[in-house]
Amino acid sequence: MSDNPPQGRFAAVVQRLHALHPRLIDLSLGRLRALLEKLDHPERHLPPVVHVAGTNGKGSTCAFLRAIGEAAGGRVHVYTSPHLVRFNERIRLAGRIVDDDTLAAALDEAERRNDGAPITVFELLTAAAFLLFSRIPAELVVLEVGLGGRYDATNVIPAPAAAAITSISFDHRDFLGDTLAAIAGEKAGVMKQGGTAVTGLQDPAVRAVLRAEAARVGARLLERDRDWTIAPTAGGLCYADAAGTLDLPPPALPGPHQVENAGIAVAAVRAGLRLPAAVIARGIAAASWPARLQRLHGGLATRLPAGWELWLDGGHNPGAGLMLAEHVSGWSDRPVHLVVGMKAGKNSAGFLQPLLAHAATVWAVTEPGQHLAMPVADIIAASDGVARPGPTVAGALAAIPRHGRPARVLICGSLYLAGEVLKADGTAVT
Repeated sequence: MSDNPPQGRFAAVVQRLHALHPRLIDLSLGRLRALLEKLDHPERHLPPVVHVAGTNGKGSTCAFLRAIGEAAGGRVHVYTSPHLVRFNERIRLAGRIVDDDTLAAALDEAERRNDGAPITVFELLTAAAFLLFSRIPAELVVLEVGLGGRYDATNVIPAPAAAAITSISFDHRDFLGDTLAAIAGEKAGVMKQGGTAVTGLQDPAVRAVLRAEAARVGARLLERDRDWTIAPTAGGLCYADAAGTLDLPPPALPGPHQVENAGIAVAAVRAGLRLPAAVIARGIAAASWPARLQRLHGGLATRLPAGWELWLDGGHNPGAGLMLAEHVSGWSDRPVHLVVGMKAGKNSAGFLQPLLAHAATVWAVTEPGQHLAMPVADIIAASDGVARPGPTVAGALAAIPRHGRPARVLICGSLYLAGEVLKADGTAVT
């Protein structure tokens, strides 16, 4: 998504675009297609693309894909959203976050050619990304859907080398629909005639929609436990598909759910890029992705007693709550304290419910500068009164009881909160 406002140099661009098209999110492709035609269709001149859609796990899957591509010695362009600290994080050019001058020049060119026509911020940024990706050599583009799929701005591309569809659950109901089948229908829109899509384990209603859409458009759909499998082993992971079996190291990203995300990335690579097994293994072991069960060691971490651990995760919907709860249940060797801040309008009760049973204490917070923050009182209500007011992260860290054995603290609930936490901790996104 694109609603985390930039600061500094790019804020003026965003203000001008809001004046052209005040709606922050307007899922359609016509405006962007008109601009791309004026730009001589850079989206048709990209390196091989893996297009990643889904509700949870998109960012982690992108991280595995990027790491695998770089392990092959290739240059990888990446387009993701939202940013955590700096607007530039959304675009990586050949492995590096785009610098201010390069991004500003691409945005200026796209805005100039748009010539005052209505367009959203995300659409113009997508056009700028395609301009850069078409001009700077690379061997792979990893392209993350912003919201949904069928009418997301990224879906103007031709059939990609592979599409990857991660776990689908309830989120963004106001844009995507009130049922899993409706949401799945929007995500399935990234499948294209003659292309290949890979997906992990899905609810039966979702699976039925994905199969029907693949049949309708003439795409090949590769499903986990039907066309490919992945499972933990004593030494890592075992992946298998029709082409054979791979023994892989443990994924670099922590959490049981990363087994699936790694498997989706491997399946996409095997289907669309056919890289050697050794390259895939190195990538799985090297992936990094901020604010996804990230251990913090900076300024915020020093506020805790010696021997304590501070962790950060940007998960924010019921599906993410279930995945986090599965991981936290394995932290039984020490108490776990939750510090939760969420975006207004999110299903905070659905996110919190699976986590509450694993928490010694729960603290509701909002950070100064946190975009669209849910009020602390609303988070407390969603926890059925279990949570206490932080009311900030620093306040919560100071209030957590210190008696007994060392504990773990998990800050979670919003990527926008995660960005503020990374700033406060002094942890850079690179």
